[in-house]
Amino acid sequence: METNTERFDRAAAILPVRLRRLALAVPEEDRAKAEEIRLRAGRKLTVLLPEGEKELEATVEIQELETLCDLATDFSRYAAAETLRRGYISVAGGFRVGLCGTAVMKDGTNTNLKDLSSAAIRIGREQKGIGMEVAAGLFQEGRYQNALLLSPPGGGKTTLLRDLVRILSDGLGVPRMRVALIDERGEVAVMHRGEAQMDVGARTDVLDACPKALGIPMVLRAMNPQLIAVDEITAREDIRSMTMAAGCGVGLLATIHGGTVEELREKPLYRELLETKVFSRAVCIRREGTARRYDVEDLL
Repeated sequence: METNTERFDRAAAILPVRLRRLALAVPEEDRAKAEEIRLRAGRKLTVLLPEGEKELEATVEIQELETLCDLATDFSRYAAAETLRRGYISVAGGFRVGLCGTAVMKDGTNTNLKDLSSAAIRIGREQKGIGMEVAAGLFQEGRYQNALLLSPPGGGKTTLLRDLVRILSDGLGVPRMRVALIDERGEVAVMHRGEAQMDVGARTDVLDACPKALGIPMVLRAMNPQLIAVDEITAREDIRSMTMAAGCGVGLLATIHGGTVEELREKPLYRELLETKVFSRAVCIRREGTARRYDVEDLL
């Protein structure tokens, strides 16, 4: 398995040569814990660390953002047009490049990005095994219990979701399940040309870059899943689709922004979600220094 430093170095390889050299010169202790490499036109290149952004001695030029986009797409932007218009590019090896610029609008829909102004290379890291104890707590008398994964932004929800999907798909200490993963933002499996760059299990089918509300009925019809996993519930349409899936007897696993169950009840959309009683377990992710604790709670 790659070390965190090696993951950083592979992410830095996506950068234009001048910026790459500077990134690779970052001290190893910072490279090992870096979460993103960020580029903003006319501003310093930065590395995002848990304690904040660290500036490097280089001002990013506009052309370097264009070069980054070319490198990330293997000089074939057309092949990445679908995700590019959504503001990101998935890169071989499990990396994701988020982009900002000028949206090219047509009939109320963004069709492309031009005049790139900033980019963020997310250094996705697998943490296999973090979900083993959690997975055991999602079953009652051998039956899976629908679960929400809770934490504030940046708390590790996607990383835990990825590992739980792998564990449930491969049946590691728990009953094995057919999983359909709706990876709307391309952050869980990180698909690249039809192949998952992250390990999401041998019995997982991935629907990439598709809105959850559309993707859930699609996989219900096409893939006969036992479990549907989604990242970040954000709209009532998501709730309606998941309620429909639960009515068909399919298990659900989803992430949501929130520090506690009590915090969810204070927000109208999430209170509505809890009132459906579709989910019976909550996994609250809590930081303890640099470590994380996963607490499984009953919702019903």
